[in-house]
Amino acid sequence: MATELAEKAKEAFVDDNFQLAADLYSKAIDLNPKSADLFADRAQANIKLHNFTEAVADANKAIEIDPSMAKAYLRKGTACLKLEEYITAKAALEFGASLAPKDSRFTNLISECDQCIAEETNALNKTLKSNEQPTTAPDSVGTLEEPKEGCNLSHQIDTTVRPKYRHEYYQKPNEVVVTIFAKGVPPINVTVEFGEQILNVGIAIPGEDAYHFQPRLFAKIIPDKCRYQVLSTKIEIRLVKAEDIQWASLEYRKDITVQQKLNLPSVGSNRPAYPSSKARSRDWDKLEAEVKKEVVGFQEKEEKLDGDAALNKLFRDIYQNADEDMRRAMSKSFVESNGTVLSTDWKEVGTKKVEGSPPEGMELRKWEY
Repeated sequence: MATELAEKAKEAFVDDNFQLAADLYSKAIDLNPKSADLFADRAQANIKLHNFTEAVADANKAIEIDPSMAKAYLRKGTACLKLEEYITAKAALEFGASLAPKDSRFTNLISECDQCIAEETNALNKTLKSNEQPTTAPDSVGTLEEPKEGCNLSHQIDTTVRPKYRHEYYQKPNEVVVTIFAKGVPPINVTVEFGEQILNVGIAIPGEDAYHFQPRLFAKIIPDKCRYQVLSTKIEIRLVKAEDIQWASLEYRKDITVQQKLNLPSVGSNRPAYPSSKARSRDWDKLEAEVKKEVVGFQEKEEKLDGDAALNKLFRDIYQNADEDMRRAMSKSFVESNGTVLSTDWKEVGTKKVEGSPPEGMELRKWEY
């Protein structure tokens, strides 16, 4: 049955009916998921449909099944070239050429990659020269924007097709942190691959529909330095930027061509913003700063501390050594309880309002202004 579907898919491809060919290849793959040829041929159909990210995923699967298949490397190199992943494309094409040295298509595409890499390098050098005068970074690194039609912003959930897992991101000057909220997923069921400008996340749990998140990223990253961690409630992915520029969104957008170089302030810390699919009723970053000022304080003189000063120093040490969730928990609990509760457990306080808890014998009152 899978063979018959593959033959029909080839006929559709010859007739330039690429969408039908891709659909038929998908049905054949469902019947024979271990066929490298089917994945490589569907990759070619996806290239014709300009589904380049899907084509790369198919080519990678074909290579995983049969590492000696030359046409799989050809498909991957072609798709990466279209995605402007020139270094990744060249590496795939060079390996494919070693398997099929007489195939001139590899030679031609490698030459095209070399030319594009040279042009990109020259353009980057010109950009660096023109950006010698630093520009001021926006106050919020991950500022939310009004969505434009057809754009899939990382801090929004598509209302027409709801994804299986929600995701969000925030960024620092040199990295972007992507969080996929997948609770209780075993690490063995998670695959994460990094390309020059591609993130490929897959979650395959037996008996459930597979989840794929394959965005073309806003800018290039350094794959070898990128890392991910599967936690009990989420998958945390750290993308190391190739350039210290501000990303206007997580995913590539053709309508944004000007990239702004980050200028770090000389005083203070680089606080990430937290874009989310849900509207935020409070600015927790601002509240966090207020709590830090109240609880931590700024004691510039070195002196022996006791009483409240010693307690404040203890709070300051806890805060400075805490992770992001602990800091947010401290901020939220302190503000909502009017200074009577200070919790470091975000799981406990993140989903509910923290009620005030005055000491025994005292009564909590609100001041009227």
